[in-house]
Amino acid sequence: MREGSVKCLGPHGFHRMRWVEWGDRDNPRVLVCAHGLTRCGRDFDYFAERMADAYRVVCPDIVGRGRSDWLADKSDYGYPVYCADMATMLAALGAESVDWVGTSMGGILGMVLAAQPRTVVGRLVLNDVGCVVPKAALERIATYVGRDVSFDSLEALEIAMMAVSPFGKLTAAQWGHLAIHVARRDEAGRWRFRYDPGIAEPFKAGPLADFDLRPFWQAVRGPVLVVRGAHSDLLTPEIHAEMLARPGTEGLVVPDAGHAPMLMDAAQVAAVRAFLLA
Repeated sequence: MREGSVKCLGPHGFHRMRWVEWGDRDNPRVLVCAHGLTRCGRDFDYFAERMADAYRVVCPDIVGRGRSDWLADKSDYGYPVYCADMATMLAALGAESVDWVGTSMGGILGMVLAAQPRTVVGRLVLNDVGCVVPKAALERIATYVGRDVSFDSLEALEIAMMAVSPFGKLTAAQWGHLAIHVARRDEAGRWRFRYDPGIAEPFKAGPLADFDLRPFWQAVRGPVLVVRGAHSDLLTPEIHAEMLARPGTEGLVVPDAGHAPMLMDAAQVAAVRAFLLA
């Protein structure tokens, strides 16, 4: 594993975005793995290790998360900045084409990029996110995202994370891995989530409603695999079925998982790998 970073320009100045990467840095086949709303690039360690023989795998910490900078103006947290940051990162990597695996927010980011004219995105994996994000799922997320809570111990933070994260059947070591990389210890010795609470600003901008991404989805031309956690409230069976009607779209349902499967077992990795390398 290697680390990298680049300075990106947003509406209110520069900020640094960081990533980790796996595999041969000279491999022209690049795979970007983009995480969910409050997560970080280290979520993909298990998956990236198992794809590094075929790809240069790049796992960014989207701005405001992980080890990347927090934005001074919280209204800048949104897809225009995220897309521009990804373009800057790909230029720094020298990558003119990529395949993309995106979980939740990272999947929306991949969908938006794949819908652009002369897109750099080839094969696209949408992990538990679809062409519509239901209002009910957004309301659930709004109950916890952005709350600046603290904990006596890392274990207490992990328990809180598990309570709102139906990632599926994971080992104790895997839950620990997912916790430590989204945690930080403050000056008083308390444990907090590493992401900027300001990322919740879009949820406070007005009444929540279904987030309709169909204009982007309908503009995607490449092959797509849509992964759904069997118990997910964010990618419902109805939305999943609608997406599978699109030519060139494949589906995968992960049992015993909600939002979102973490691609941390052999079966999930094998299914995604088979699609990407087809």
